Amino acid sequence: MNTLKPDIYLAPFQGITTATYRKVYAGHFKGVEKIYTPFFTAIHKHKSLSAKAEELAITHIAKTKIIPQVLSKDADEMLRFASYCEAKGHDEINWNLGCPYPRVANKKRGSGLLMHPQLIGEILEKIEANTDIHWSVKCRLGYLSPEEILELAPIFNDSDLIELIIHARIGKQLYKGSTDLKAFQSALDSLQLPVVYNGDVFSVEDFKALSQQFDVSGWMIGRGLLVDPFLPAILLNFDLPPIAEQQLLIRKFIEDLYLTYRKQMNDRPQAINVLKELWSFMAYGFDKPQRIFNAIKKTNSFDAYETVVARVFSEHKWVGSAAELYKKSLLNDQIL
Repeated sequence: MNTLKPDIYLAPFQGITTATYRKVYAGHFKGVEKIYTPFFTAIHKHKSLSAKAEELAITHIAKTKIIPQVLSKDADEMLRFASYCEAKGHDEINWNLGCPYPRVANKKRGSGLLMHPQLIGEILEKIEANTDIHWSVKCRLGYLSPEEILELAPIFNDSDLIELIIHARIGKQLYKGSTDLKAFQSALDSLQLPVVYNGDVFSVEDFKALSQQFDVSGWMIGRGLLVDPFLPAILLNFDLPPIAEQQLLIRKFIEDLYLTYRKQMNDRPQAINVLKELWSFMAYGFDKPQRIFNAIKKTNSFDAYETVVARVFSEHKWVGSAAELYKKSLLNDQIL
């Protein structure tokens, strides 16, 4: 077991961990070493990259490093992206080989590319020969089978990748079923580069069990952090205020995020829809998640949203990750 202070990364979530979320989150909470952007794709021309200039210009928020992620099966496209990011001041890019959704995987991208080790090797060889920027990979154990990662291990070992982030499921599972810890250990045994664990870290107890089992270089947390933004600080044993005061800080975070989205989106109702995506996770940090999310998802105006959120904080208790309500809902197949 690695006894050093663990590096904790915030996983990318399309539609939730936006540039706005990343900025507001890092301004309110501590403990995350790196934040990965949701994937960039369809980067065919310089014009399409220029449209993303403002977001890609951010390399750090406070002391937290921002890592751009690219989804592609085209080495030339990835090199254009790398060149653009390097010019903006980034020194690392993450290649998404983990997206499990069929609309992506069926196009031989994301986790769908894991079935094609030769192509992955060719892409890595070309990008490493033509750019100086550091590359990391986020992947699954495979798309159809966890044996796929074992076929890829020699390719990753021979590469210049600085680390490999592995979500301990196969792509076909999406986020269903259990993580395959046995297959993850087999992958770990076969790899000779730093490996980061990703998958179902929802509480201190989850982290303790996994950290006792695996000697990894870091931990990427997604859903667990969306439920409880304090989770990284808890895992790192930072001093935290009592639970009642945590609720006040959560309220400040939610209000800041809400106002920032309204300003960014020029008061378009889309701001509420983005926040609803986040609340589908964060509701599990409160004592009555089903009741809370049902009320929030019905709102369709700023006044209605503000009224419901005010009621959440006045009538419900923040319980955070310790109550493990999200995990319990997963086990009972009762996710919102």
